Amino acid sequence: ITKDMIAFIKKNKFILVGVIIGAVCGYLYYYFVGCANGTCAITSDPLKSTVYGAILGGLTLNIFK
Repeated sequence: ITKDMIAFIKKNKFILVGVIIGAVCGYLYYYFVGCANGTCAITSDPLKSTVYGAILGGLTLNIFK
């Protein structure tokens, strides 16, 4: 880890926390709610659901920055 990476993490830690929380929530939504028959575009695939949650989490906490 370089000094530049540490500086980036310190500068954007609030957004990164949102990304992590959103990714966990996205996966949990897939796992517990999901789409059983595979016709749902986002919730039928765990990767798509996790990435979508991460994006929304990052954007949501970016509002408060």
